[in-house]
Amino acid sequence: MPVNPTFNQLLRSPVLLLAYGFGSGLSPRAPGTMGTLAAIPIWYWMSGWSLANYVVAVCLAALVGTYICGRAAEKIGVHDPAGIVWDEFVGFWIAMLAVPPSWLALAVGFALFRLFDIVKPWPIGWLDKHVDGGLGIMLDDIAAGLITALLMAALRVAGWL
Repeated sequence: MPVNPTFNQLLRSPVLLLAYGFGSGLSPRAPGTMGTLAAIPIWYWMSGWSLANYVVAVCLAALVGTYICGRAAEKIGVHDPAGIVWDEFVGFWIAMLAVPPSWLALAVGFALFRLFDIVKPWPIGWLDKHVDGGLGIMLDDIAAGLITALLMAALRVAGWL
């Protein structure tokens, strides 16, 4: 299978369809950003859930993501293909944990999450380089999401969100 599967290949493989963010990861430019954008409508829908249900859903998505991202990388034959964006979905959902939906919160959360995911400051970069497989694909985005969530909480407490 080529590094960049076709949309038809995604449709034939539930693992690839999820790992490639329902096709958003097929973007030739900035697939991680496109994946994060694709995660927004799902976040908006989940933002109406109770905090407990939201956390359970995100934890399940992270656990399932560890499997699907690892399996998709094996199918593609590349350690961490840029088109695998399920990790961006989960990382963004973590970033937006307990943030009431608003245009400001969305813009700030999106920008911070993408910044941390792209720049990869410690410990994000360390996780990216030292943890392999599906867990490695997921962990750096989970860390970026957690750091963003902490900053979002601080901004909310300060009254800026």
